[in-house]
Amino acid sequence: MSARLNAFEIPTFGKFVKHLVSASKVIHDSPLPAATGHLVTLRASQINGCGYCTDMHSKDAVAAGEDWLRLNMVAAWREATCFTEAERAALELTEEATRIADAAGGVPDEVWENAAKHYDEEQLAALVSLIALINAFNRMNVIVQQPAGDYQPGQFA
Repeated sequence: MSARLNAFEIPTFGKFVKHLVSASKVIHDSPLPAATGHLVTLRASQINGCGYCTDMHSKDAVAAGEDWLRLNMVAAWREATCFTEAERAALELTEEATRIADAAGGVPDEVWENAAKHYDEEQLAALVSLIALINAFNRMNVIVQQPAGDYQPGQFA
């Protein structure tokens, strides 16, 4: 299986991806905990059915020291006891924001307020930015049918 388009061969696509990667550096350099970022990118990727990003973000999380058990439980985080209250709030915000079309009013106030209990404004800004960014990457990869499974941690560093 090969992708419909190759981001490395088509100038417009390549430039777009380069800008998205630059945006991810801003988030990486923010005060949002790295572990939270890994959980958020994995959960959004699962929801969106993006195999490439699910592969990438789970492998990057393990390479950064995340536990496989926690990663395996991300899809069932509501029932899992291995996440902090802050991580649970971030995962809930991720789900609501990723499934934004499913709720006529967007992200419910109580979901936002719960996240705001655990993260300051700078962290919330990074969290919102990360959720928007991973959804963009997911949609791009799903549209072009980017194959999954071969990613090696840090290969784009």
